[in-house]
Amino acid sequence: MVSTAEIERRYATVREAMDEHGVDAVVVCGTEYTGFEGAVTYLSGFVIVHRYAYVLLPREGEPSIVFPAEARYVGEHGTSWIAEQVFAERPGEWLAERLAGKRVGVYGLDYVLTVRDFAALSDKVDTVPFDVEFDLSRAVKSHEELDSVRDSVRINTQGFHLFAEAYAAGKSAAEVLAPAEEYFVAEGCGRLTMNMVLVGAEFAIARSDTKLGEFCIPSLEIAGPGGHWVEVSRALGAPNEEVSRMVEAYEEYFEAARSALRPGATAHDAHRAVSKGFTDRGYHLGHVTGHSIGMTMIEHPKIGEGVDTELEENMVFSMHPHAIADNGTDCLYMQDTWLVTPDGGEPLAGLPMKVY
Repeated sequence: MVSTAEIERRYATVREAMDEHGVDAVVVCGTEYTGFEGAVTYLSGFVIVHRYAYVLLPREGEPSIVFPAEARYVGEHGTSWIAEQVFAERPGEWLAERLAGKRVGVYGLDYVLTVRDFAALSDKVDTVPFDVEFDLSRAVKSHEELDSVRDSVRINTQGFHLFAEAYAAGKSAAEVLAPAEEYFVAEGCGRLTMNMVLVGAEFAIARSDTKLGEFCIPSLEIAGPGGHWVEVSRALGAPNEEVSRMVEAYEEYFEAARSALRPGATAHDAHRAVSKGFTDRGYHLGHVTGHSIGMTMIEHPKIGEGVDTELEENMVFSMHPHAIADNGTDCLYMQDTWLVTPDGGEPLAGLPMKVY
């Protein structure tokens, strides 16, 4: 359950962003695609099961949540704290009538908003992208949110231990992941799990026909009952000589992050500090070094080159430098969820940085 004070805090921070960027309202778009439903949950408490939904938050007045009428069941509708729940034949047309003549920030304009709804909105509404602005408004987590984050980390960390216990060379990826996934669902994650393995340097769904070798890199990502995503994992088995050099760089990153993830540092500064051990050894970095994480799996700011956003206390980041050798096959990818504290970065899982 989310407290009334927390709901009001979330709306207030988004409305501050509206004022700062000169928009009259924000429409937050969510879809059943894993990881993209969280923004709707953040503003409404509603969890999408299928189709899509929009939350309209005006600068003044009460919010609305809008669903497509062709699916009367889009999720657990009683979970939303928003009173006005609208089933519209064309959600975009309903929003266009409500917002005609206004300048509206849209979270999900490029990736989530359906074509038919964009067409209806663009006839009457001045729509502007609002992904970065919305994410930055929710990047600093409240104490209530941090309780949810820590609970997700607890679940994810135990899931890693279950994965590690089940792992052995020659087993299938599905067989090894199954005990962890069973635990995740039992702890209340529901559909909010996105657990894979790396095959070579690429992510792959854990299938029964994928056989694990003497070295295994799991990618474990879940959101607990509170809806906050986290990422915690370690590599397993016997790394070769090339990957062992990457492990040395990972140890250096882990220590560097403790001081680099501090209030006042920029995301660019943090990226340079944690990636130095990899670049000094000549490794390419694949997936982003890190990113803010919350009720959407990947949020702004990213920890990356040229990102000048200043870090603040109680921001939460997923960190996972993706080191790739010149042969395009040898790689290393281990995940941690970090909290920015006044004294620097705190890895919440408490796992040592090593290959298990």
